Amino acid sequence: MSRNIIVAGGGILGCMTAMSLIQHGHQVTLVERGQIGGHAQGEASWAAAGILFPLLPWAYVEPVNRLAVASMRAYGELCQRLLEDTGIDPEYQQDGMLLLPDYKREQALAWASQYGFAEHAEAPAHSFAADRQNAMWLPEVAHVRPPVLLAALRQWLQQQGATILDNTELLPLATNEDTDHLTRWPTRAGRELEADAFVLTAGAWSGLLLGDQQPLPIKPMRGQMLLYAQPQQQKLTHIVFREGFYMVPRRDGLILAGSCLEDVGFDHAVTDDMGSQLAAKAAALLPELADAPVLAHWSGFRPGSPDNVPTIAAHPQYKNLYINSGHFRYGLTMAPASAELLAALVQGSASESDLTAYAYRAAE
Repeated sequence: MSRNIIVAGGGILGCMTAMSLIQHGHQVTLVERGQIGGHAQGEASWAAAGILFPLLPWAYVEPVNRLAVASMRAYGELCQRLLEDTGIDPEYQQDGMLLLPDYKREQALAWASQYGFAEHAEAPAHSFAADRQNAMWLPEVAHVRPPVLLAALRQWLQQQGATILDNTELLPLATNEDTDHLTRWPTRAGRELEADAFVLTAGAWSGLLLGDQQPLPIKPMRGQMLLYAQPQQQKLTHIVFREGFYMVPRRDGLILAGSCLEDVGFDHAVTDDMGSQLAAKAAALLPELADAPVLAHWSGFRPGSPDNVPTIAAHPQYKNLYINSGHFRYGLTMAPASAELLAALVQGSASESDLTAYAYRAAE
């Protein structure tokens, strides 16, 4: 049965959730406090590096890997469809990832074998010869350019008849213990948005929007990024990761370098100290970058959650309010599978075993 559904939050996860709901026959209104595809302060979808792989996945619990691996294997076809349908190329690139020491090699090899990402001994030519012997090369790892992916998703949704409400800020839900059904959600401008069902995909802001309605354990975790031009002599041709730091080559000849985890609330400022730390790590991997100018320095808020496990569940009181949030560092990586699971939940076709790991757990 077709329903009118409001999706609150227009990042990549929200857009993919809207896409899945439309594919299941629903009418969707996508609500965004800024502008979908725009550069709003702090939004993780714009700020992300675009890596479609859970960095050090053997350090995460199985529910994270389940969504991540399924999504990683869906991205190539998804991006090709978006390109064909919209003419916008999300810049999907399967360049591979080189993992440099120090890391838990035995755990890494066991994970790679379990999930079908067995290590390949022959890494590409690169400038990390000192670490080559103990490096791990994963050629299946891909990345996209998140702002362009957002633009493609927005265009696709509009072509399918979705209503998009940019610059529309929702208010936190007020307590109403007399009903188990949400009929409208008020906006800061005084408008009340009505729908048959609601889906919350507002990332780091999700907990705030639930107000005192059994809030989720989601909080903003700031990450900072740097942007460089490719060096002339030592060009980076694939993702490289070492001890929490990564670099990603973009198709336009630029390199993304990051990131960090900072528990500073909704403070979106970038800092000279962290910029210097990231620049030092970049130069340690590609020495030519030591004297290269930083072209841009920005930050974004990840929706921090315990163990990186998202909430994909119905609200405990409002049975027609669904949550798809709290993906922490891997909202992009887990988005396609998370969106499909949320749509199945709305349809009533998701199995209990699929949903248990992502159940609603209110903040303490």
